[in-house]
Amino acid sequence: MYKNIEKKTKLKLKEQIEYQSAQVVSKTLVQNEYISMTLFSFDKGEEISTHASGGDAMVTVLEGVGKFTVDEEIFILNEGETLIMPKDVPHSVYGEEKFKMQLIVSI
Repeated sequence: MYKNIEKKTKLKLKEQIEYQSAQVVSKTLVQNEYISMTLFSFDKGEEISTHASGGDAMVTVLEGVGKFTVDEEIFILNEGETLIMPKDVPHSVYGEEKFKMQLIVSI
């Protein structure tokens, strides 16, 4: 079930993914038919364009500041803050500055 991450090891999630210039980087940690957990890093100004998810999506900012647009409503999240984006509702993500986030999608 878990992949790309060490088991039985104390770790910090934000250290499990690196920034890359002018890119959005993702690293999947869990994926099955019910849930997925992915880490993302965004360079400043990078984005994931508007889309919808087949499940509720919970994001937690691990470092930096991200802008989330959910059904045309804007949310600015700082380190440690969490937002739930409902299933089938259009949303997008933008790097106000370099930032890292954890995404958990459950069906």
